[in-house]
Amino acid sequence: MNGIIKKIAEQGVLPLYFHPDPTVSVEVLKALYAAGIRAVEYTNRGEAALDNFKLLKETRDQELPELLLGIGTIKRKKEAKAFMKAGADFIIAPGMIEEVAETVHKEDMLWIPGCMTTTEIIRAEDAGAKLIKLFPGNLLGPSFVSAIKELFPDLLFMPTGGVEVSKENLTGWFKSGVVAVGMGSKLITKEILANKDYSQLASKTKEAIALVNEVRG
Repeated sequence: MNGIIKKIAEQGVLPLYFHPDPTVSVEVLKALYAAGIRAVEYTNRGEAALDNFKLLKETRDQELPELLLGIGTIKRKKEAKAFMKAGADFIIAPGMIEEVAETVHKEDMLWIPGCMTTTEIIRAEDAGAKLIKLFPGNLLGPSFVSAIKELFPDLLFMPTGGVEVSKENLTGWFKSGVVAVGMGSKLITKEILANKDYSQLASKTKEAIALVNEVRG
């Protein structure tokens, strides 16, 4: 579990996405891997999510040996069970959901809850969370992290939602004390998906990784 957190923190950026088309989903994963990404969150956002995830898992096992493949937007115990059975390496929730925490921890797996308030963060810490997804990141902002970080010396934070591939935005987040940032549509844009422009995705991902490394010094 701690090895996965370490990998996410080292990488500094956790790409997240969903696409209903299984082929597009696989090609995005391959492009991210080619750019140097070794941990990805696929999101449970549509009816095809579970079947697509199983295909991504097959692709990972056959072609992308170093990749950690997690699933996000897990709101119910039954969803957690289904994706753990399908081979998810870690589980991310959009909120602080006890039944998901219990289900994931029973399997000794990593659970990353989404939190927006100090009360939720305290509940998440009590439920065994080590890494907190701050969501939605663009509403909370780096100043929120700066204000609360000292209250939670044993927790790590990762904002998701509205994080941009820009030096200014990333500098603000990492200066506030986060260990990584979740990047969805600002990295894997609608245009890239519509045009199936996987080479652009790879170059944009390399840019994001380089910027994160630069702002972290």
